[in-house]
Amino acid sequence: MSGPKVWLNGSLVDEADAVVSVLDHGFTVGDGVFETLRTYGGRPFAVRRHLDRLASSAAGMALPGLPSSDALRSALDEVVAANGLGDAVLRITVTSGPGPAGSARPPGPPTVVVSSSPAPAWPPTVDVAVVPWPRNDRGALSGYKTTSYGENVVALARAVEQGAGEAVFANLAGDLCEGTGSNVVVAAGGRLVTPPLRSGCLAGVTRALVIEACGVIEDDLPLAALARAPEAFLTSTTREVQPIRAVDGHPLAAAPGPLTTAAAAALAALIAATPDP
Repeated sequence: MSGPKVWLNGSLVDEADAVVSVLDHGFTVGDGVFETLRTYGGRPFAVRRHLDRLASSAAGMALPGLPSSDALRSALDEVVAANGLGDAVLRITVTSGPGPAGSARPPGPPTVVVSSSPAPAWPPTVDVAVVPWPRNDRGALSGYKTTSYGENVVALARAVEQGAGEAVFANLAGDLCEGTGSNVVVAAGGRLVTPPLRSGCLAGVTRALVIEACGVIEDDLPLAALARAPEAFLTSTTREVQPIRAVDGHPLAAAPGPLTTAAAAALAALIAATPDP
C-alpha cells in the first residue's frame, strides 16, 4: 500500500521515496523559502496571497528559479487530489538546490517540494512566553518567510519549557513584534492593534485577512502592552484566531474576549464564503 504523495521537482512521488540531495543548500545553510496553506473541504485556501508572499520572499532572498504561480497551483491541486485531502495543511518549499559547502549559492536548478500533513488540533486558548532575544527588524531576512528557522526553534523550545505554547519576540526597539509562527493582535482602547510590518514581523496571510475584516489598526506597541491587554490573540494559517490566555504565566482578563470572538467569527465567515479572498 503506497503512502502519502508529495510533488518533487515536477512529479508526484511516494513520500517515502522522495529524495533530496544531502548537499542541498536548503539543508546545509537554510537557503530557501516556504509557505504553509490550509485546505478546507479539499480546497486550498487563500492561494493567491500565499503565492504572492512566496514570490516576495524569493525576491527578497534573490532566490532564482521560482516556478510560476500557475505551476505551483497545479502542484497544490495534484497533491490534494493524490492524497484525497479534506481539512489539511499544504507546504511549498523552494531551495536553491544542491551545491558546494559554504554560503556561495549554487547555480541551480532549485529544489521544489509540495507536501501535505494533517491539520493540527490547537487548544482553544494558548499561553505565551516572551523570550529575551529580539527580532532583528533590520536584518537581511526581516519580514521574509525563509527556511532559516533556527531562531524560532530555540525560542519555541524555551517557551515550552515554561509551560507555554508559543514564544513572543520584541524587536530591537523593544516593541512587540511577533511569535515564532504567528502574528499577535492586542486589544487596546477598545480597538484591535497589531504591530506594523516595519516592526520586523512577517506579513501573515491570516493577519492581513483579519485586518481587512475587522478594521485592525497597525501601530507600534510597547512589549508591555501584551501583558496588560484585556484580551489578545494569535493569528496564523493553522491557528486561525487563537485567544491568548496568559502572558508569562499572568492570565489576561478574558480569553476569548468580545473583540477576539468577533475576529474569529469574521475569519470563519470569510473561509466559508470564498476559497481565495
